[in-house]
Amino acid sequence: MSSGIRATVTFDTPAGCSVARFSAAADAEIDSVATSVATSGAAVTEFLVDDASRPESGADAVDGSPSQCSGEQVEPVADAEPVFSYGSADVYRVEHAGDCPCTCLGQFDCPIHRFLASPTELTVVFHAETFEQLQDVTAALRERFPSMDVQQLLQPPLSGSPEDRRFVNCGKLTDRQQEVLRTAYDRGYFERPRGANATELAAELGISQSTFAEHLTAAQRKLFGDVFDDG
Repeated sequence: MSSGIRATVTFDTPAGCSVARFSAAADAEIDSVATSVATSGAAVTEFLVDDASRPESGADAVDGSPSQCSGEQVEPVADAEPVFSYGSADVYRVEHAGDCPCTCLGQFDCPIHRFLASPTELTVVFHAETFEQLQDVTAALRERFPSMDVQQLLQPPLSGSPEDRRFVNCGKLTDRQQEVLRTAYDRGYFERPRGANATELAAELGISQSTFAEHLTAAQRKLFGDVFDDG
C-alpha cells in the first residue's frame, strides 16, 4: 500500500466554508485537528473558540445577517452554537456543505489532517493516496478556487535530520514549466544515458529548443530554491 502524500494548501477565505465564515464573523483564528471526511463527501469539523472571540447573540455568524469574507457577501453560519464548554473556550461542531474545499476533498475520499482558518485565509492539510490522485484533487480545487496555493508536499518515510528536510512548493511553477519538467522527467532526460535529448523533447512539446531550455531552467531554479532553502 502507498504511504500517501500529505499536502498543505491555502485559499483566500472561501465564502462557502462554514468554519471560514465563522472565523470571519468572530474575527478569530480557528485551529482544528479534528476534521473528519465521510465517504459521502460530507465534512464535519470540531474546533475550540475562546469565550472572548465567540460571536455574541445577534452577531453575523448566528443572526442571519451576512458577513464579509474576502470582500464577498456570504451567508452566516446558521447553527453556530457551542456543543459544550471546555475551560475558557467553547467547542463548536459544524458541517461543511456547498462550495467548500472540504466537501471537494470528501468527494475524492481524501482525509483531512488539519484545518486552520483566519478571517482572510484558509489552510487545509490533507492526505492523497497517490501522486495521480493528488494531481486530480489539486486540479479540481484550483478550478473551483482559483486562489488555491500549494504550500507543502510531504511523502513519508522521511530520512535525515529535521534540519535536512526541505519542502518543495510545486505551486511556484507555471503550467508550462510543469509540463516541460514532467515531460523531461518521464522521457528520461535526467537519466544517464539520457532517454531523450532536448531537441526531441522540444519537438514533442511543439516549442523551440531554446524555449524548452528556458522553461526547464526556470522550473529547476524555483525548485532548487526550496531544496537549498533560498526562500
